[in-house]
Amino acid sequence: MTRPLAVAGLWIGAAALVVACAPSRLDSRSGGHDGHAGVVTKEAQAAMTPRQVFDDLRSGNERFVDGNLTNYDFGAQVEATAKGQFPKAVVLSCLDSRVPPEIIFDQGIGDIFVGRVAGNFENVDMLGSMEFATAAAGSKLIVVLGHSACGAVKGAADGVELGNLTAMLDNFDPALAAAKRTTPGPYDSSNTAYVSAAVEANVRQTMADVLARSSVIKDQVDAGKVMVVGGVYDLATGRVTWIDA
Repeated sequence: MTRPLAVAGLWIGAAALVVACAPSRLDSRSGGHDGHAGVVTKEAQAAMTPRQVFDDLRSGNERFVDGNLTNYDFGAQVEATAKGQFPKAVVLSCLDSRVPPEIIFDQGIGDIFVGRVAGNFENVDMLGSMEFATAAAGSKLIVVLGHSACGAVKGAADGVELGNLTAMLDNFDPALAAAKRTTPGPYDSSNTAYVSAAVEANVRQTMADVLARSSVIKDQVDAGKVMVVGGVYDLATGRVTWIDA
């Protein structure tokens, strides 16, 4: 079998697995936030637009900030999603323990895919995961989520060297260079304005890299099937400031 045919077979097989394993008895997610066990169904996911999914996550963050979180029945959701899933979005987030995407967007089990790496940058593994989430599993939104005072960005600004971390921090060089063009020094982690500018620049760089390095995602975006947005989470307030949304 040639490589193109093998790859095509992989995507078709993956998509079939996601659909075939889903329990057909499930209802769509109910509205409101009074507590429910509903999960995203195949039909509900297919009917959603990228903008509707974005609005859902944005509203979820507003509920999180207001302390008005949904009272999910997680036990029922575990049972309901045991044989299938139809997540509506995929979030590429930082490793930081204070930024749990499911919680800050007030989402339940099975609602979103989450990929995490220190500094929320893309690489081939993250791209492949996002391609699966969108092209095979039907997610409509990609969120690149950075956060204030990011330790990875600060480490890169200070030139930290530690094992494999040293090479990983090279991923933030473009963001640091962009921040230097708009922010006065000193150019290290002591300068909060510089770090903040670099955090936002890194989100923008990652968004651009996702589209530049994945034709699978770019084609879906061009067709209006998927939207790519960025956000910066404020550790002090819990609020996400959206970028290009």
